[in-house]
Amino acid sequence: MFTGIVEELGEVTAVENLDDACRFRLRGPVVTADAKHGDSIAVNGVCLTVVDHEGDEFTADVMAETLKRSSLGALSVGSRVNLERPTAVGARLGGHIVQGHVDGTGTVLERTPSEHWEIVKISLPADLARYVVEKGSITVDGISLTVVEAGPEHFTVSLIPTTLALTTLGIKQPGDPVNLEVDVIAKYVERLLGTRGAAQ
Repeated sequence: MFTGIVEELGEVTAVENLDDACRFRLRGPVVTADAKHGDSIAVNGVCLTVVDHEGDEFTADVMAETLKRSSLGALSVGSRVNLERPTAVGARLGGHIVQGHVDGTGTVLERTPSEHWEIVKISLPADLARYVVEKGSITVDGISLTVVEAGPEHFTVSLIPTTLALTTLGIKQPGDPVNLEVDVIAKYVERLLGTRGAAQ
């Protein structure tokens, strides 16, 4: 489990395209400090397994299903990525509960800067709109954010200078894809209420 508090801005150093998968090598001195084979690291919000690591780099395999459901297929050598290790039991939950299971992708639509923050408008797949509410939580490229405005086809988030400086949302431009993970609690509530209704 993750919390959506990005630990560092990493970089893709190699991409190996396989028949039905892709192998990435990524640089991240912070997340590799205690990494070992089999560990999980979230890359732009996608939970990946460490295959190998050497120095400040690690490799991870991404299967076709993940490439299809996320924006990882658009990464290339030099791409910057958000990196986060799983939260430790007993640690502070600084963001919200994040599984690293991407629900879909959106696209940056607009950026509206102001003196101390920036509003970013992101498209929202129709099947995810019911899970996104004003002042609720959403994960964008692995970043735990609070929804400012929730519409049927888009939502907005307000980014503070720290988020702009230390994550990919500081450099994403209109037209760029982003990974989205909605609040898992909302999905469980929906399923439970649906099951109860069906049983009556």
